[in-house]
Amino acid sequence: MYLLGFSDLEKLFSKIDLNNDGVVSIDELTQLLDKVGVQITADELQGIMGKTNLNLQEFVAFYESLSAQIEEEEESSDDEEKYLLEAFKVFDLNHDGFITCEELHIVLLKFGLLGESSDGDCNKMICRFDLNSDGKLDFEEFRYMMLLNASP
Repeated sequence: MYLLGFSDLEKLFSKIDLNNDGVVSIDELTQLLDKVGVQITADELQGIMGKTNLNLQEFVAFYESLSAQIEEEEESSDDEEKYLLEAFKVFDLNHDGFITCEELHIVLLKFGLLGESSDGDCNKMICRFDLNSDGKLDFEEFRYMMLLNASP
């Protein structure tokens, strides 16, 4: 992620401060965010900002806080991707980039999650998440399955 320097933030602040009163109001910031496609209400923005307007120093601190949150979310997303890839590799026994019904059955048996005669269950799992109907799960289909099942 690209972070703006102080001089860039000063320029941005002066562009957002439409009435040149030395503070950026919620309305001014909402207008900017709307222009760049971020849909947020004034009430939501005030909840985030904690006040109705920001001077330059507060604006810089606000920007740095949001940047840190975004960076943290990106790192968390990268970690999640790594864990999913490692889990996928556990099931992809022949390392061909796909999980077949047989591979799923073998791994679930190893973990004690299925009985010996549960091939039908594995077929149902594969079919449910096999978005391209090729009879096996690729990584994207596996990710979809795992993230969908992780949702409350």
